Amino acid sequence: MTVARQYVTEARRVVVKVGSSSLTTASGGLDADRVDALVDVLAKVRSGGEKEIVLVSSGAIAAGLAPLGLARRPKDLARQQAAASVGQGLLVARYTASFARYGVRVGQVLLTTDDTSRRAHYRNAYRTLDQLLAMGAVPVVNENDTVATDEIRFGDNDRLAALVAHLVRADLLVLLSDVDGLYDGDPGKPGTSRIEEVRGPADLAGVEIGSAGRAGVGTGGMVTKVEAARIAAAAGVPVVLTSASRAADALAGRDTGTYFRHTGRRSADRLLWLAHASTPQGALTLDDGAVQAVVERRKSLLPAGIAAVDGEFTAGDPVELRDTDGRAVARGLVNFDSKELPLLLGRSTRDLARELGPAYEREVVHRDDLVVLNP
Repeated sequence: MTVARQYVTEARRVVVKVGSSSLTTASGGLDADRVDALVDVLAKVRSGGEKEIVLVSSGAIAAGLAPLGLARRPKDLARQQAAASVGQGLLVARYTASFARYGVRVGQVLLTTDDTSRRAHYRNAYRTLDQLLAMGAVPVVNENDTVATDEIRFGDNDRLAALVAHLVRADLLVLLSDVDGLYDGDPGKPGTSRIEEVRGPADLAGVEIGSAGRAGVGTGGMVTKVEAARIAAAAGVPVVLTSASRAADALAGRDTGTYFRHTGRRSADRLLWLAHASTPQGALTLDDGAVQAVVERRKSLLPAGIAAVDGEFTAGDPVELRDTDGRAVARGLVNFDSKELPLLLGRSTRDLARELGPAYEREVVHRDDLVVLNP
């Protein structure tokens, strides 16, 4: 076992993500044997009481296809939500029955980006997951596909898993799919080899990463998995990427799949969610002085530094902060509606409070609700 893989065996809190193709048949419907095989591995890993498991599971939409008479995953959002509504119940019921063989309870946790980028919701999500683990249950996390719109979707459960690993302060993230690791080319062609370890972004320079999964029932591919691994690693969480059939080896620290070393420091900062899980509902153009204050000095954004407002949004929505060249420099949660802001631009908070009242003596985006992009 390499020194790097020791992080795997020493990890106490582990987030495991499994894709649709590893749980269902290509035509839709849960494969009970596959679910049981995964649960067998996870139950054994946590049986000694030294490890906690959070399971991020895809499969709700895929599981709902056959019961609704759908031959393939629908492209329109309404039918995807209908399939998720039927499939999510079947998925959790299957996990409940499978874990019950070991006397383990599961708890369903459905998330949207809105639940996790706003400060109070973020704390609630953490408390729920942490309490489930403290009570000996296995949280089964999925995106809330039944109500999530395009504007508030994570987009894929690989990214969701990376952000959940950060949220619960996990020691390890394991991404399971139908491919046994990251290869330096098409794994179906001769001459390619598995990349055993990624120490940083430079190790992936020149690597061609495929974009499509094999089974056609999920939304992800190797691109989303590598991006999720990058997000987690940058947040201080090491990652193992491998196939569901090799889950036991991966969790035992054996040389399987691709190991991503953590490249950043661990943090409880929820702003990772704001950077990677939010969809800006509008944009604010900042003058040069405001850009410097926000980016270099990490200050709050005040009305005096805003030159223009684009889009329609309400207080609490995520917005993009741009420089005068239109380049996105930061993202934050805005404290005013888009209709209010034009009257405030270029003015000091003291003047605004004097004219409009004390409610206007505040930041447009507070520094605690702001993340700098690519500093």
